[in-house]
Amino acid sequence: MIALVGRPNVGKSTLFNRLTRSRDALVANLPGLTRDRQYGEIKLGLWNAIVIDTGGLSGESEGIDLAMAKQTQLAIEESDIILFMVDGHSGLTSADEEITNNLRRLGKPVHLVVNKVDKIGEDAAQSEFFQLGLGESFTIAAAHGRGVRSMLNELEDIHPQLKAASHAEEDNSQLSTRIAFIGRPNVGKSTLINRLLGDERVVAFDKPGTTRDTIEVPFEKDGKHYTLIDTAGVRRRGKVKETVEKFSVIKALQAIDAANVAILIIDAQEGITDQDLHLLAYTIDAGRALVIAVNKWDGLTEEHRDTVKNKLKRRLRFINFAKIHFISALHGSGVGLLFKSINRAHASSMRDMSTAELTRMLEYAVQSHQPPLIQGRRIKLRYAHQGGRNPPVIIIHGNQTDKVPESYRRYLENFFIEALKLEGTSVRIEFKHSTNPYQDKPSQRSANDKRKKNARNRRPQKKRSP
Repeated sequence: MIALVGRPNVGKSTLFNRLTRSRDALVANLPGLTRDRQYGEIKLGLWNAIVIDTGGLSGESEGIDLAMAKQTQLAIEESDIILFMVDGHSGLTSADEEITNNLRRLGKPVHLVVNKVDKIGEDAAQSEFFQLGLGESFTIAAAHGRGVRSMLNELEDIHPQLKAASHAEEDNSQLSTRIAFIGRPNVGKSTLINRLLGDERVVAFDKPGTTRDTIEVPFEKDGKHYTLIDTAGVRRRGKVKETVEKFSVIKALQAIDAANVAILIIDAQEGITDQDLHLLAYTIDAGRALVIAVNKWDGLTEEHRDTVKNKLKRRLRFINFAKIHFISALHGSGVGLLFKSINRAHASSMRDMSTAELTRMLEYAVQSHQPPLIQGRRIKLRYAHQGGRNPPVIIIHGNQTDKVPESYRRYLENFFIEALKLEGTSVRIEFKHSTNPYQDKPSQRSANDKRKKNARNRRPQKKRSP
């Protein structure tokens, strides 16, 4: 375990992305952007190590800076090696000296990494940092990758345990269920994740926009493996002004696409809003299984609760397949029931369905409600089979299926959800149109048929008596 620590905006997240060959950490020229611990696997050579990106240590002892410092301290405690990053362009600061004194007390291997040396040169960048007493330093430019490979080679010589002879093969039986926690800012996503984990894993603070990056946390419960994904709050597009927030929203939407199950968290005190419905629609369009959690339920009066339930019932009629839970992430009430709905939703979205079963259901659906007439001809739906999972895709073959109205498609979707007893997932219906191979070809009669027709035409017609 290798922890990257240092002041804000010294390039920890940039180096993290460089080491993991990913874009998991959000990077911008803004101090204090990283707030939670971000874990990643180093994917260079035969290294067998986990790198931890941490928030910047600003020295503040109150507010969100204190919560960030606690996260960084936890990363330092569980790490085996510490890479202390400093800004070679800005030079030595009092905050760097204070961090050095704190790290020296831990008794763990600490290596000084001087970043941003491409602007002033290696010798000039590291000269004033010798007084920290941390020995020889590594000089790099993380943004361009300069010096990173040589730093890793030297670390291999110092710490041979970093290099593994081979990597363990992945156990497909332990593939985790990816769960994305989504919602507007300050609805309690991070608090709920910490409650499920029983640990202060992500920064939870009573301030909108606390979470900026997408954080993935492995988790195991009752022998099943999960990955909990904390996302940034998604506001209305008109309210998003900062560039950083735009990238945070993009990563939140990408987390929905990459998840198996999405948990939409709604603030019970504010009720369901149009932005909640927009997120709901995006999740359904992405085909993700869905669970709805109405948070902060414990602080409402009975009258207020009835009002919220009636509003939810009225505005969420179109997703009657999703389970709704009324919870309190802060106090834990109702939280334990979430995994039951998560498991059912995931199982429904990954269900295998036989062609015979789907065709029987299709026949019953058509008998209950016939397709409409199109130019005097009835649409014929012949048979159905499965075309995909997560979400379940049902392909229906027949005649004139390209003319099936949207209302009848919705009828079939709801029918299959109810008939298959699916929970927490929608169904996608796709139609395949059967074409007549002789439709555009001229009629080719046999020679005998032509002779009979000509003989009938030559036969004299009997005159009718007046």
